Amino acid sequence: MRKKIVVGNWKMYTNAVTAQALASAVVKGLGDETRVTVGVCPPAPYLLPVAEVLRGSAVGLGAQNCYHEKEGAFTGEVSPAMLVDVGCQYVILGHSERRHKLGESDAFINRKVHGALAAGLHVILCLGETLAERQGNLTETVLQTQLDGSLDGLDAVALSKIVLAYEPVWAIGTGHNATPQQAQDAHAFIRRQIAERFDQAAAQALLIQYGGSVKPDNAASLFHQPDVDGGLIGGASLNADQFLAIVRAALS
Repeated sequence: MRKKIVVGNWKMYTNAVTAQALASAVVKGLGDETRVTVGVCPPAPYLLPVAEVLRGSAVGLGAQNCYHEKEGAFTGEVSPAMLVDVGCQYVILGHSERRHKLGESDAFINRKVHGALAAGLHVILCLGETLAERQGNLTETVLQTQLDGSLDGLDAVALSKIVLAYEPVWAIGTGHNATPQQAQDAHAFIRRQIAERFDQAAAQALLIQYGGSVKPDNAASLFHQPDVDGGLIGGASLNADQFLAIVRAALS
């Protein structure tokens, strides 16, 4: 039985005060619950103050992005080693907002994945199709292409440090989410592809989150699907009560 994982992606929201308050509320509400893996990913400027709040708790710290190099003349970038240094356990890579708004390719994301894993981070690797691609019956083709490119050069040992997050682009921040069956179908396809690329044991152990307008009222129906192992939560993670309700749904 795979342990569910629920991670909050705070995107470009919060400030120093509200980030710490939100983290504190999540820590308090979660208590010593460890049956679900829980993490939060604040904006980069607030990683350190949030890390202080999370210290000693059951809530893990993650970043929303990183560069692939250890150090160098890369103005404005943050290295995986820097994230580890401030206490991060996770980093989100390949989010659709970076793929589609900032032009990140599978090859570029793959370099980041290698760099993050080499630094000791766990990677939350996002993939998903646009509305036009789904309407064109290209969902599986897109997922296959993203998997092939983003996981290039990795073995089953490296895969054990990766969580995949299926996020249909048409459901992110739109209020529209995939139906439980649509989510299950995509997750099952991803797991089959992982089994073919690596092996059945690696595929069965792999955690695959769903992301895309997950709310307290739809979380349980999504998480009850056999291949949905939790959620990467956007807007609802900015409200501690909503986020904790989603975590509780992972226990139901």
